[in-house]
This record gives sequence, structure tokens and C-alpha cells, in this order.
Amino acid sequence: MTTLSIDAHVRLDTHPSHRSAVVATVAGTARHIAHAHLSVRGFERVDEHTLVMARIDREEPYWAERAAQALIAEGISTEITSGLREAIDEEWTWADYPMPWCTRQEIREVSDEAQKIYDDIRHGRLVIHAHAHDGWTMVAAGSYRDGSSVALHGENHLRTITESFDSPAEALTAFERLYGGTKRPGPAPMTDVERQTAEARHTLHSPGPLEPEPAVQRTEMVPAYAADPADHDAALDEFVAEHDDWEKWRTWSDGTTHLIHESQTLRAELVHETDPRETAWTFAAYETPVSDRMWHLTLTGSTPAPVLKTLLSRLAEGDAWETAIGSPTTEKTVTEATRPLTDAGWKHTIEGQWIRWETTPGDAGIQFDAFAAQNLSTLPTWTLWAGPSIDCPTWALHASPYTPAPLLASLAEDLAHGTGTKLAVPHRPAQLKTTPPGLPQAINPHAANRSL
Repeated sequence: MTTLSIDAHVRLDTHPSHRSAVVATVAGTARHIAHAHLSVRGFERVDEHTLVMARIDREEPYWAERAAQALIAEGISTEITSGLREAIDEEWTWADYPMPWCTRQEIREVSDEAQKIYDDIRHGRLVIHAHAHDGWTMVAAGSYRDGSSVALHGENHLRTITESFDSPAEALTAFERLYGGTKRPGPAPMTDVERQTAEARHTLHSPGPLEPEPAVQRTEMVPAYAADPADHDAALDEFVAEHDDWEKWRTWSDGTTHLIHESQTLRAELVHETDPRETAWTFAAYETPVSDRMWHLTLTGSTPAPVLKTLLSRLAEGDAWETAIGSPTTEKTVTEATRPLTDAGWKHTIEGQWIRWETTPGDAGIQFDAFAAQNLSTLPTWTLWAGPSIDCPTWALHASPYTPAPLLASLAEDLAHGTGTKLAVPHRPAQLKTTPPGLPQAINPHAANRSL
């Protein structure tokens, strides 16, 4: 049987700015037919020639190949670029997948069901009434437009339907019984993965700015805490190149690079493409390779380059963390960690359980939480920050109890006396450019007025 040829050509390629998304470019007089086939296979229309597939499970290359096979079977000429072919053929596994007994295909089936739930929420077919955190992950209760109600467990590619109900009232009653103390109305805030997936679609929808005359840029010297954010990928590559006692590997499934010292007692991970105000780096130290974590600290994506450089340099030297593992926080260690701030004349205040050191303008500071230090709570003992306020920082570093005082002192020294560079762009008249529409605050159209 000969397949009827259709005057349509589809070119499948990787997304220009999203590492796993796939873009379909359609040409030909019968491109509407190709559009229809692509739409039922997970692609979303951008314009009459372009569609994009952006999934929460990062499996776009796999599903794009399946779509290509279906298009070819329908007589539609289909091309897969070399870049996308490389992504299709790439072998990878999920790090710490909670169902290790699943085969690769079974994992895809689980995540595809999660994708369907995500799409139903995003397109308004599934309305979320309430959400909560059960101590491990997000849970929620919602109702489909067709009348059925469900309980949901998990986030992103691990979200599943755990129970069905006959009515929204029944679902909410069960949810209230289990999570009444932590329940919040409406859907949960977008996860980082959902935000990146939305951005992959948005960047192709948004018109580019008009081309203005090139702006004259200049670099100025500023305090280290006010410097431009670090290029985290470049800093990681430079660190590994200079220190062969560290080993790295990357898990493409969640976009994370892991670093382990040869002693296996100091570890770090970098989450790539994170939001500037979300955690990008996590460092952790262990007394032995198999012991519990002794201390850890985190950095947000907008952390200045000098601060990250200081931290990596001190960790590489070893003496900043090896000698202090297991040491409790005392008045002596607090004094040692903050001496550079005292010497620099930073404002020192005590308010309840918090001891703070801040610059005179109040645009940077360090906070010590005495309650968290003594009770080993989940709250950070140390917070280093810069920006409008500690409650709304431009960047922040959080450190747990037992974080070595020498390491903190090095960071405090950098904040008090270090310098960095900041790119200054002269003000440009508003009429010389247009501003693309902003990224929506929520994927679910019913979540605009949600309360957290």
C-alpha cells in the first residue's frame, strides 16, 4: 500500500534557549495537516510556521522522535537536525529516582502520566482547590471539569493521582482531615521546572525588542556584595580544571552538576538554569564518607562573582573546613566569623534571637540566628545577603549550624573589604525600544489570585 504524499515539510530541532525542548518548523501548502498531527503529539502552536514541545519530564527528544515517525507514516516529509538526533541518542538516567525498580520505559510512562496532569491543570481542565506540603513533597486536591475529583501527590514528573472522589466536597473533606494544619487555597506555586518549561514556550511567543543604537557600556568598581552575578558554569569549569582532587558529573535529567572531593567528605552541586533568587549551589561536609551531613550552605543564582570565588577558593584550600567539622557554634566562633565586619565598622544590633551586622546604608549584612544554632532547626543559622533588605534580598547565602568559622570569616572579609565589577549601562529613552510581555506568574489560568 502506497502512502499518500502530503505537501508539508516538518523540521525538528532543539530549542535555541531551553536545553531539552524541541521546535518544529512547518512549511508547505498543507502545513495545517502537519500542525494537527504535531498538536496531538504534544507540540503547541507559536505561529503558522512554528510549534514547540516543552515538557516537565525533559523527555522532549524521545517524544519528538515518536512524532517524527508518525508524521513520516502519514506521508509528511520530516527532518531531524543533527543536534536533535544527538539529544535523542543520548543515554541518561534520573538521579535518585524514587522508583528504582522501574525500567527506562516504565519511567517514561510514569512521567507521561504526570505530564498529562500538568497539561490538564495548565489548560484549566483540572482545577486545584487546595495544596499543602506533607513534609516530603506537594499534595493537592482538585476537580476535573467533567465532574470527577482527585487527590494528587508529588511534583513535576512524579505527580500522580492517588485517589478519586465523587465530588469536590468529598475530596476537600479528605484533604482537610489529612493536611488541615498546612493547607493553602488554590494550586501550589510553580516549580522551577514548570517555570522553565513555560519560559521555553514564552520565548518563542514573545516578539524581540526593536533594534536600538548600541548602548555604550562601562564597568565600574563596586563592593564585592554589589558586584554582577557570577557565571556559575564558567566558575565550575575553572574550579574543576584547577583542582584535580575534585570529580564532577552531570545529571541531564534535572540539570545538575555534582562535585565530590577525593576524600568524599565534601560535596557540592550546581543546579543549572535556576531562577536568580532560587538556590543554585549547595555545599555539604561530612565527617566520614558514610556519616550524616555535618554542615551545609547554599547560594542563590544571583550571588556575586567575588563571593562565589572566595567560597570556592577556601573550600579548595581545605583548612577552612577540615579543622572545624563538628565544632558547635559558640560565642568565640561567632566573634571569629564576624571580626572583619566589626573591624570595618558595620552596624551591630541584637533583636531577640537575631544578631545582625549591616552596612551603614543597610544594603548588605550578615545575620546570626541564636535559636537555630542551639536547637539545630531547619532554619539557617547564618544568612549573608545584599539588596533592599534581608527579607527581599538580591542574593543570599544560608549556612547551617557547625559551618566552620574560618570559612564564614573569609566570606565576611570579602563582604567588608572585597571589591568586584558591575556593568553599568547608560539610561536609554523609553521610545527607542519595546519591552516584550513578561512571563506569566502562573501556568494555571485559575491561579492568578491564589493565596500562599
